Amino acid sequence: MKKENILFLLLAAITVVCIMSIGIAVAERSIFIALLAIVGVILAMGLGFTLKKRVRENNQSESIK
Repeated sequence: MKKENILFLLLAAITVVCIMSIGIAVAERSIFIALLAIVGVILAMGLGFTLKKRVRENNQSESIK
């Protein structure tokens, strides 16, 4: 498995854990944990999309050469 794929898998797992944490926080009525989990989801997904764009741009520039 490529290094990028392992990183994407890790980011996806972190995002899933954060989404699950939102559900647990709602059940426990903890606003702080819910907000922390929402921030975690936004950060993990944003990092994943940014990384995917960089990988795609690098692959396009290599195919041009």
